[in-house]
Amino acid sequence: MTGCEWNDETDEVQGWDQYSYDGEDFISLDMKTWTWTAAKQQAFPSKLKWDQEILDLDYNKYYFTEECPSYLKKYVEYGKKVLMRTELPEVFLLQKTPSSPVSCMATGFYPDRADLFWRKDGEQIFEDVEHGELLPNPDGTFQMSVELKVEVTAEVEGKYECVFHLSGVEEDLVTKLERRSILSNASHEGNVSLTATLAVLAVVVLLIIIIIFIKRRRSRQGEGHKCFLSAVIYEM
Repeated sequence: MTGCEWNDETDEVQGWDQYSYDGEDFISLDMKTWTWTAAKQQAFPSKLKWDQEILDLDYNKYYFTEECPSYLKKYVEYGKKVLMRTELPEVFLLQKTPSSPVSCMATGFYPDRADLFWRKDGEQIFEDVEHGELLPNPDGTFQMSVELKVEVTAEVEGKYECVFHLSGVEEDLVTKLERRSILSNASHEGNVSLTATLAVLAVVVLLIIIIIFIKRRRSRQGEGHKCFLSAVIYEM
């Protein structure tokens, strides 16, 4: 395995050139002394031989301090739009039932270098807090959640807040814990019940209209028969 890394803030460059055998370290190049280090006794003959190859060592020094970082900086510049891309998420407060923990969910953010946590009175809290996994979305963004075990009452509203921090973005997204901001199954069930009630009322009204229409139609048909019988009797 060989490569290099570059710190764009300090301009520090680090490289590595190492070999393994059967999944274990075998021999590697020390970038400070520019000599080989044997991780196994069996690699010691190779170390002695490679340390004598001065031209190869000089090339390695040039490659890992000049050539490799040059390519790396060039590729970073090419892919800057993708590498520097940032997308802020939508943040939701969720609760299954009034007695369930309140889950703060952030979805649709990029990159995945983000943090999501709860604060109380401006201080991050760790007690009664459970972090969920970082998960990918189908569109390439990410989602994460963190739960807080707390009874949402008027006394605690406004004291707790969910904070989302995205690497590279200075301003955090802060969502205060308020009952009106929580999406829950209870409110969903209430909406379903209301919808079902309105649907039943609509069906009842429709049936009444149909019955009235049928009665009027029959009534008109009966009047027509009476008029026809009167005409026949008159002619006779």
